[in-house]
Amino acid sequence: MKIVFRVDASNKIGTGHFMRCLTLAEGLYKHGASIKFISRHITVHFIDMLKIKGCHFLQLPNIEGAKVDSDLLHADWLGVGQLEDALATKNALLTEKCDWLIVDHYALDSRWEKTLRPVTKKIMAIDDIADREHDCDLLLDQNYYHDMQSRYNGKVPDYCKLMFGPKYALLRDEFLEIRSKTKPRNGRVKQVLVFFGGIDQGNFTGKVIQALSSITGVAFDVDVVIGIQHPAKNEIESDCKRYGYTCHVQTIEMAKLIANADLGIGAGGSATWERCALGLPAIVLSVAENQHEIAKSLSEVSAILFLGRSTEFTVEKLKNLIMDVCETPEKLKTMSEVSFGLVDGKGVERLIRHLYENYSSLH
Repeated sequence: MKIVFRVDASNKIGTGHFMRCLTLAEGLYKHGASIKFISRHITVHFIDMLKIKGCHFLQLPNIEGAKVDSDLLHADWLGVGQLEDALATKNALLTEKCDWLIVDHYALDSRWEKTLRPVTKKIMAIDDIADREHDCDLLLDQNYYHDMQSRYNGKVPDYCKLMFGPKYALLRDEFLEIRSKTKPRNGRVKQVLVFFGGIDQGNFTGKVIQALSSITGVAFDVDVVIGIQHPAKNEIESDCKRYGYTCHVQTIEMAKLIANADLGIGAGGSATWERCALGLPAIVLSVAENQHEIAKSLSEVSAILFLGRSTEFTVEKLKNLIMDVCETPEKLKTMSEVSFGLVDGKGVERLIRHLYENYSSLH
C-alpha cells in the first residue's frame, strides 16, 4: 500500500501535526506500507528523522512573497495559495498514484483535496478545528469535545467515515507497551514533568521553572523536556542545572518520563493524549486557540486542571495552583483515573485496520 502525507512543521505551525503523522507512518511502515512525506515547511532535523524511519521525502519550494488565500484563518501557514500547493503536490504524484493521501494542515480544505483526487484512490484528512469543508473519504479528529458528533455536520461528504475522540489518538507503540505496566496515580507528588511541545515559542517552560523554583516547603524532583529547536534552550539548561532539575533535549524516552511522573505541567495538543494514556494528572495551559476548547472540555470532566489561555498566565498563578494540588491528593487521584480511562493507546491500530480494509476493497 502506498501512503502519502502532506504536512508541514515550523515555528508558526509547531511540530504536533508532523509528529502525529510520523507516528501513523511508523505504524503503517511496520505493516509493509510504502511511505512518502511531502512538505513545504520543515526543518533539516525532521528530514533526517524521516530518512532514519525509512520514509521517502519531497520538499516543495518556499516562494518569497507568494500570495496566500484570504478566506481561511490559518492561510498564511501555507506560504502559497492552495491551488499552487495542490498543483505542485499533484505533479509530484503523477507517476506514482497513491492508495491513501493523508493531509494534516489547517490551511488546506476541500478545494485542495478535490484537485488531488486524480492522483490518489482515497483521501484522509486529520483535523482539530472544524472551520472548513473537506472532500475526503475519512476524517480523523482525535480530540475531546462536548459536541464531537456535530462539529463536522455539512463540512464533509455523506460517505465520509468519521473517527472522533481520544480512542483514535495517534500514540507511538511505547505508550501502549508502558500503559500495560502503569496504574493511575495515588495523588502524592514526588516527580513533576514539564513539557510544552517541540517549539514552545513563548518559552512557557522557562516560566514554569520560575514557578517551581519559588516553591518552598514541598519537595519534588523535576524533569524538563524541550525540543532541540527551543528558542531558550541554553537558558533552560542553565536554569535546570542551577535548581537541580533534569533537562531532556529531544528525548526518545517521553513515555517513560510520563509514566514516572506524578504531575505534568504543559500545553494542550498531542501531548494531552500521551499524558492521558499513562494516567498522568496535569496542569494544562492553552498556548494556541485550537487547544482552548479541548482543554476546557477535559477540565469539565475532571481529566485535567486547566490553567487558561497563555495570555492569562502568570508565574504566581501557576505557583499557587501547584501548591494547592500538592495539598489535595484526592483531586490528582481523580484526574489520573479519569484521564487514564479516556485513552487506551490503540488509536493507531484502529486507524490502520480501517485503512487496510479499504485498501483491500480497492484491489
